[in-house]
Amino acid sequence: MRQILIIGAGKSTAVLIKYLLDQSEKQDLFLKIGDIDLTNAKKIAEGYGRCEAIFLDIFNQENLEETVKIADIVISMLPARFHIEVARACLKFRKSLVTASYISPQMKALDEEVKEKNLVFMNEIGVDPGIDHMSAMQVIDRIREEGGKMLLFESFTGGLVAPESDNNLWNYKFTWNPRNVVVAGQGGVAEFIQEGKYKFIPYHRLFRRTEFLAIEGYGKFEAYANRNSLDYRSLYGLEDILTLYRGTIRRVGFSRAWNMFVQLGMTDDSFTMFNSENMSYRDFVNSFLPYSPTDSVELKMRHILKIDQDDIMWEKLTDLDLFNDKKKIGIKDATPAQALQKILMDKWTLEPEDKDMIVMYHKFGYELHGEKKQIDATMAHIGKNQQETAMAKTVGLPVAIAALKILNKEITTPGVQLPITKEVYEPILGELAKHNIIFKEKHTEYLGYNPLGAVGG
Repeated sequence: MRQILIIGAGKSTAVLIKYLLDQSEKQDLFLKIGDIDLTNAKKIAEGYGRCEAIFLDIFNQENLEETVKIADIVISMLPARFHIEVARACLKFRKSLVTASYISPQMKALDEEVKEKNLVFMNEIGVDPGIDHMSAMQVIDRIREEGGKMLLFESFTGGLVAPESDNNLWNYKFTWNPRNVVVAGQGGVAEFIQEGKYKFIPYHRLFRRTEFLAIEGYGKFEAYANRNSLDYRSLYGLEDILTLYRGTIRRVGFSRAWNMFVQLGMTDDSFTMFNSENMSYRDFVNSFLPYSPTDSVELKMRHILKIDQDDIMWEKLTDLDLFNDKKKIGIKDATPAQALQKILMDKWTLEPEDKDMIVMYHKFGYELHGEKKQIDATMAHIGKNQQETAMAKTVGLPVAIAALKILNKEITTPGVQLPITKEVYEPILGELAKHNIIFKEKHTEYLGYNPLGAVGG
């Protein structure tokens, strides 16, 4: 019986495990789920045969190495910063490794040794990064094989609440790590290229420079720029492309509203606030506003943001119960971002009956035989319940499929890699289609970046 070691029993692990256990009889598999929280691992493994929950502390070298040594392949679902500990143990005992995280410099440094030992260390095989890589490269490679030249590539992904569970004014709920939402875009400048012109958006302008897009059957969305668009030129072999832009999808109106928090400083994560544990929500808001002996917190807020009390932006703020003087932040030495996250989690946490949604949109502009063409590829997937969320499914399934393909020697190219080759993306996308994770393509006339055709730069 072949053993798969899964380290980390987080949100995406349940879907990953179910997929592998559904294959376990036919594929002769046995799963070990290792986590420092044995209770959580047991909960996920409960009710399954061919599966065992074990205590695993990756910082206990003996514990980690004993566990890795007897596995046939290892899947790490730990936070990204911990993968390197697992990777070193995998190298020592010649085990291939699969993660959903971006390739870190430390992981990349292992590439030569991984190749020497003929192992596959597959990374960036979740949803974003992951499904975005595979679905993009499948179309880009097809265009190249037909003799086309890429002119434009835009790619957008969003984790959102499903339409049937969308019941607040922000059209948003947390479907993944809330902290990542609160601090999104910080620590750098969004860099991209449009019609051959380099463009830069600093954080304080990020949420007021948005793109608009529509996905058939799901309506209109907006997207703000990711920081790392230019990195994808070399990654996808698009060094000469005129437009390259990647962004995060939200419902229309979210970014304008979120920008209010940015301008006030409430998303700052660089300093801690005095007496934050005893602050009320109202105190927190007031700490970012000027002192006035007469004006209320609400009036000061509207004045500094230049919004009226009948503005939808004001309704969005009051919808969050921001001015409550009874509720406490309750976090000692909280940063503004941590305090804001606490407030938002009161309103944006998914209810037990809520469903989430993943949406992805790629735009490919290219020239073929003297004609300019465009392909719009869209994917929307709605979760089943709180266990089988769209996020868990689109992260967990590609990881599970990749692990099985590597174990079965269907993916064999050695090294520290991501899923951008046909050897990887063709079988995995084919398998994902069986689970209704499918891209719909629309072929249109090439519109370029500026659909209105105005002269600009």
